[in-house]
Amino acid sequence: MTSAVGSNYDRGSELKAFDDTKTGVKGLVDAGLSKVPSIFIHDQPITNKAHSSTTQTRVNIPVIDLNGTNVRNEIIENVRDACENWGFFQIINHGIPKRVLDEMIDGVLKFHEMETEEKIQYYSRDFRKRFFCVSNFHLFTDDAATWSDSFLSVMAPDCPQFEEMPSVCRDILIEYSNHVMRVGLTLLELFSKSLGLEPNHLKNLGCAEGLFLLGHYYPACPEPELTLGANCHTDAGFFTIILQDLLGGLQVLHQNDWVDVKPLSGALVVNVADLLQASLRYYEKFMSTIV
Repeated sequence: MTSAVGSNYDRGSELKAFDDTKTGVKGLVDAGLSKVPSIFIHDQPITNKAHSSTTQTRVNIPVIDLNGTNVRNEIIENVRDACENWGFFQIINHGIPKRVLDEMIDGVLKFHEMETEEKIQYYSRDFRKRFFCVSNFHLFTDDAATWSDSFLSVMAPDCPQFEEMPSVCRDILIEYSNHVMRVGLTLLELFSKSLGLEPNHLKNLGCAEGLFLLGHYYPACPEPELTLGANCHTDAGFFTIILQDLLGGLQVLHQNDWVDVKPLSGALVVNVADLLQASLRYYEKFMSTIV
């Protein structure tokens, strides 16, 4: 869907004017905007009927139950298979209480729905900060902006000072992150074992030392057919644990088909991500040469 803009259209000025408000997409919605600004309109169609095939309704990413030491070998095999064939899987019985998951989602909402005067103090494009919010990390370089706002908090190895985090979500950010670090260690152990390595191999390489938390927010859009909440992308990190609400909306590309990730109450989505995927492929190739 292509936007019709005049020859005098100055995209750079519109991007800067939007960013200078420091209110993000939420600010546009609060202002009662009824049309999507040109900077958000994507040149390619948003929907693709080829990706809405019956295959999509039949295929779901793997769901792995982490409960039970008696089936540990089965869990390791399931993780190996999910990494090799999907790069994504959901985990259940991971040990994080549902209360914590619900409060984390609520904390993200509370931050993004704070009073404007209070929230804009956190708005920044200085990505060296340990806590900040922004609309579109790549606003000035992407072909089109996405209809989303985000906050980022570095939680390890150096967590923000207590006063650097907003009070509406501070406590749950800390509690949720502590739980996620423990789940992350479990996953690193499973990744290591799935490759035939010692359980602490990836941990000893320093793969458990860093953690940052992203809180994405997708306000209601007046013309959803013209824009996206998130562009097609891969994650460059070591691996990502995703908490999505029960409204869903997350899709993954599998064998050239977009597959909806069906939300499961209490589940977390694991994205193997680029760096870990490259590491796994390297070790798989290496191990095959010495067998």
